[in-house]
Amino acid sequence: MLLLDAGAFRAVERHDRDVIALIKSELAANRAPKTHGGIVAQIWRGGVGRQAQIARLLPGVDVVPLDAKLGRNAGMLLKAARAVDAIDAALVALAVDGDDILTSDVADLHALAAAGGVHIELVAV
Repeated sequence: MLLLDAGAFRAVERHDRDVIALIKSELAANRAPKTHGGIVAQIWRGGVGRQAQIARLLPGVDVVPLDAKLGRNAGMLLKAARAVDAIDAALVALAVDGDDILTSDVADLHALAAAGGVHIELVAV
């Protein structure tokens, strides 16, 4: 599965062809990229102007609620990694072995994934 952090959405906003191609490939394979509501809060500013790309992308993304269960899992990752970014931790908490995450925070997500024992591919955007 392909997971998107805020950096992936910003790359779409910048018309990054490589990122757009990866997302289109997922959609063409009938696999919706996944993120969570906290990341949407980080990137959403109304969907106008440059954000029109994001507004078109969001309906095809599986946006998981940042609920109590995901929050607890993220909190445990933060503790294990001695990290502080709950939004990043929640994204890693959604991942399972073999998933890919498009991210601008490779080092932070790597530490969280290592602490959680999840084997993921971090793709820098």
